[in-house]
Amino acid sequence: MPITANDPKRKTWLEIPEDTDFPIQNIPFGVFLTRDDVITIGTRIGDYAIDLGALHQLGYFEGIPLTDDIFLQDTLNDFISDGKKTWRLVRNRIAEIFDEKNTKLKDHKDHRNTVLFTLDEIEMQLPVQVGDYTDFYSSKEHATNVGTMFRDPDNALLPNWLHIPVGYHGRSSSIIPSGIPVHRPQGQTMPAGATEPVFGPSKLVDFELEMAFITTDANHLGEPIPVDEAEEYIFGMVLFNDWSARDIQKWEYVPLGPFLAKNFASSISPWIVTMDALEPFRIKSPEPEKELLPYLKFSGKKSFDIHLEVSIQPEDKEETVVSKSNFKHMYWNMSQQLAHHTINGCPVNSGDMMGSGTISGPTPDTYGSMLELSWRGEKPIKLKDGSERKFIQDNDTVIMRGYCKGKDRRIGFGEVSTKLLPVFQPKKK
Repeated sequence: MPITANDPKRKTWLEIPEDTDFPIQNIPFGVFLTRDDVITIGTRIGDYAIDLGALHQLGYFEGIPLTDDIFLQDTLNDFISDGKKTWRLVRNRIAEIFDEKNTKLKDHKDHRNTVLFTLDEIEMQLPVQVGDYTDFYSSKEHATNVGTMFRDPDNALLPNWLHIPVGYHGRSSSIIPSGIPVHRPQGQTMPAGATEPVFGPSKLVDFELEMAFITTDANHLGEPIPVDEAEEYIFGMVLFNDWSARDIQKWEYVPLGPFLAKNFASSISPWIVTMDALEPFRIKSPEPEKELLPYLKFSGKKSFDIHLEVSIQPEDKEETVVSKSNFKHMYWNMSQQLAHHTINGCPVNSGDMMGSGTISGPTPDTYGSMLELSWRGEKPIKLKDGSERKFIQDNDTVIMRGYCKGKDRRIGFGEVSTKLLPVFQPKKK
């Protein structure tokens, strides 16, 4: 089935900014609270949010096999479960409805008023109920930098790294949408030179520039997903700030890996950009440096040219871009990650989220964490207001943005913006 929604020549009758992340060729999916306090599934074109629940009730998806309540829910999980054929039919139909040549909705004022919202009339929600969340460690540059800092620079990568997409099981309950602030975490740390740990606020709170993909129901218990079929089960992608407390992690991660240092918060952009929308921006993955086992060998272009940037904004001050990276730097691609995740028969469900791991490029300005950008605090980053950062301070806001850009279109993710608040203080009774 062709992806007619991606036609680069298509224009919309909606008035939208020329440089928008959300042209009619994007058509992402999200969940929002409307001005009438109704939660609905929707999409976005330019600076308009579109109520797909209302659009469906008004008959605009006639001929597509959808349940009556498919868009009248507070998560996308059931829609994602319907599979790629349904996702593509719906995206294609939305593109037709808002095409400049189609006047059916454009000329129906009552329907327009019911379906369209400006962004200041809505409140974005978490788009999926995340049942399980896995975080990978798939940027060779990031893994090399961290290994260089904390181990032998000549053996920065551990022996398994070039053979498997290393990952760990994260905490889904603390995944939050853009705009929700997080508190500085507390935990045990081992100060330099000490012989016993101390308890208190993390002094080394960091961001991790990542992307995440969301899956549909993919397999049964015991059934692996072949690497070249993996994308059939990936709905789309979001920006992902996987917050980290470096000092807590250093003390706790041996022998079982990250725990309190990583489970206090992970922030995502609220609009899921589909794999169909990203199709024109496919590129080759980096060449493997070791011979791969057969289940990880793939064919075709499995990576994407997605420009990424991170800004830090002190309270009431101008933001400063501190990193510009690209998803194309990922050594292990999404298909390999999903194939490896399921090679032992682990089932994957609708709404599951897989983080890429910190995305770092080959040069210091492309590093994806303050740990690397400030090199463990040895090289503080100077902000526009004259202040310096080794790690994230209280009341700083971290903003991540991402987009693909070709000669005939721009497809973006918007942003994920999160403010770091001081340690949580319980209310006095």
